[in-house]
Order: sequence, then C-alpha cells, then structure tokens
Amino acid sequence: MSKDIKIKRGVDIKLVGGADKVYGEVSPSETYVIKPTDFHGVVPKLLVAEGDEVLAGTQLFYSKDDDRIRFTAPVSGEVAEIKRGEKRKILEVKILADKEVRYESFNTGNPAELGKEKVTALMLEAGLWPLVRQRPYDVIANPDATPKAIFISAFDSSPLAPDYDFLMEGREADFQAGIDALNTLTDGQVHLSTRAKSTPAKVFSDAQNVVNHNVSGPHPAGNVGIQIHHVDPINKGEAVWYVNPQDVATIGAFFNTGKYDASKTICVAGSEVNQPRYYKVVSGVQLSAMLNGNLKEGNTRVISGNVLTGSKVSADGYLGYYDHMVTAIPEGDEPELFGWIAPGFNKFSTSRAFWSWLMPGKKYSLDTNMHGEKRAFVVTGQYESVLPMDIYPQQLIKAIMVGDIEAMERLGIYEVSAEDFALCEVVCTSKMELQKTIQEGLDMIKHEMS
Repeated sequence: MSKDIKIKRGVDIKLVGGADKVYGEVSPSETYVIKPTDFHGVVPKLLVAEGDEVLAGTQLFYSKDDDRIRFTAPVSGEVAEIKRGEKRKILEVKILADKEVRYESFNTGNPAELGKEKVTALMLEAGLWPLVRQRPYDVIANPDATPKAIFISAFDSSPLAPDYDFLMEGREADFQAGIDALNTLTDGQVHLSTRAKSTPAKVFSDAQNVVNHNVSGPHPAGNVGIQIHHVDPINKGEAVWYVNPQDVATIGAFFNTGKYDASKTICVAGSEVNQPRYYKVVSGVQLSAMLNGNLKEGNTRVISGNVLTGSKVSADGYLGYYDHMVTAIPEGDEPELFGWIAPGFNKFSTSRAFWSWLMPGKKYSLDTNMHGEKRAFVVTGQYESVLPMDIYPQQLIKAIMVGDIEAMERLGIYEVSAEDFALCEVVCTSKMELQKTIQEGLDMIKHEMS
C-alpha cells in the first residue's frame, strides 16, 4: 500500500532548455575517466599504472580507509594517464578505450538466493559498492553495517532534471534484480518514491518487494534526504542507505549478466545547448562527445550535474560518477548597470522584489552571476521557506560555524546533506556557501564519532 507525502515548502526554478524526450546520436568517446574526487572522504590507493591493460570491471584503486571498497574501470582499454594534483593527489585515472568493450566475468546469480554476505562480496569485488551511499554523512555505505532502510527516489525535482520514467524504459528486469539485491542488505524495507499525480513508468509501478510512496510538492521533494525525513527520520546511531534508480538497474544487470556494465542514460540540457536531449553513454564519458557543435556561441558554464549541486567542468571534461545530467548556462561574468533599478521581468526571485512574480509559469535563462558579494550573516527566515524539514536551518548553520557538536546533534545534523541546502543557498541574502558549510559539519561529526 502506497503512502502519500505532501511537501509544502520549497520552490521550482523553471529554466529554459529542458531536454526533449528523444535520444541524440553520440560518437564513442576515445577516453573515459574515473575521478577519486567524486567520492567524498575517499583516499585512493592505486592498483594500476600507466600502460596497464584493463577490462570493464577491472579494479583501478581502493579506499585506504577500507581496502574492500574498490573502484573499477567503466570500459576496457589502456590506462593512458594518472593525473595528479598538489601533493601528488590523484585527480583522474584516464582510460584509452577499446573500440569494442571487453568485460571482466563474475560468477553471479539470483541475488535473492545468494544472501547478504555473497551479494556484498560480489558488489565490492566488481566495484559496484560505491553506488550505495548512506545517510548520515552522505558517504559510501559501510559494508559492515546493516541499514534500517534503503531509499530509492524515482524522480528528480531539480531544475532541468532528467525524466526517470523516460530514461528507465525497458529496464524492468534489471531494476527488479537490483531491488532484490538491495533487499538482502537491510533488515528493514526498501522504499521507492514516485511523483504524485503522475503515471509512473512500468519499471516503477510494477516493482515488487518495495514500499511505495507518492510524493507531491516543489523542489526539493525529489531529494532522497527530504523523503527519508518524512518517512523514516534518522536518529543518532542509525543509518539509512540510498541508491539512484539507474544505479539500481546497474546492480541488477550485474547479477543478471555477470558483468559490470557502466552504461547509463543522461540528459544534456540548459539554455546554451542547441539540442537539449538524452544520450546513452558510459559512466565517465568525455563531454565533448555530446557538446561539440551543440553549444551556443558565447561564454558558457558547463556543469556536470544540475545547476544547484553540480560541478563546473570544461566542455571537453568528463561526466561525474554520480551525475545523470549535464547543464550548460551563461557564465554571467558581465556587470549589470543599474540592475537593481530595472523592473526585473527576466529575473527569478522567491520574493516580490521584481515584477516577474506576476508571471509564475515563466521560464528563465539564468546565468551564474551572484549579483553581489558576501555580506554579514543575518537572520532572515528565508531558509525555512524552502527547506521542508522539521529543523532550524539557520541555527544549524551557526552551530557548524562555531564547531558546537552537541548543538549540531540537537539541531538535526544527522538528517541533512549538502544538497538539501542548495535552495537555501539560492535564496540566501547573505550569499553564504551553505552546502560547503553543511559538508564541513558532517565531516566534523563523522570525525568525532570515529
């Protein structure tokens, strides 16, 4: 039996450049990368060197904190470059791909019959474990832990987000196998959330062994953290895991075929994209395969991910490990003369400071301009209007700033992650880097508890 969840606080930012529900042709990328920096808190230890031949599923590096957590190659080929930064920090492991992908072979089976230990061991060996993340701390799940529940959000409410009903079409068998695998990992339940007042795709409506939830409301209704808060809140000492729907299907495909297939569907969207649409690619793909000749002229910001939480990359950069979309918007580095005097028909605002509030359905072509610098951190009450959680966000941010661990715990640090504060960052008059602050608070708590 499904449960209805009504989210009342939040805001949908309507942007120009939504992806058409068609697949674009994409030429195979010559190189793919896996970036250790995509895995927060992971210090990598290499298992390969430049020039080594690898297959899809060959282990490339592991986490120094837990050498069972392995990260594997998305494609077969040759390790072309190990890019390092300051203090020899590993930034990228680049693979020069074969024309036809060759796979490592794993002895898998029906996950429901294998049991927790075997499923965990296979996922660790094949490099699938990083797909499973946990709250609190928003890090890769601890293989030794047993979460009280696992959550899957089957829709994304962020600006220009991909439609999961569209991109998951035809993946019913893999998705169900993935759910069966996840069910072995928890003593609780696997929760699947779909958008209310819509007809979910067959892959979601026919899913078995899950607890269904219908979630309504504006962004961040699609954030898994918001859904956890309203369904099964996290208390101190508890852990909840979560997995993206495409990653669930990747896990299921692994158990169905015995090979690690890192294929995924992403959407390329934004006002600076000539033809915003969907593409079938492999994780770690070079973005030039989709952006060459597909960007408008001008100074463009390319983002791996969405505009609220994604990372800035170059047009010939690479897709982030957890990202399912690429966004291109104007850079916004031009000064605006007397901008605050103009009526602002084309300016987005959650207040009525601009006349655009008279056009609630209007789509905007927003750039990256912050329209001001950092200011004094003042109490405004703005965060509460866009964060649908029963916590005091402003007080929590202040507790993190002063490093007050006890106050952080009382104010709900275990329930939040950086992405939940993305909208707070948008509306913040003081222009605070709230997502960065929240992550610092989570790191502080994790260090204190270890």
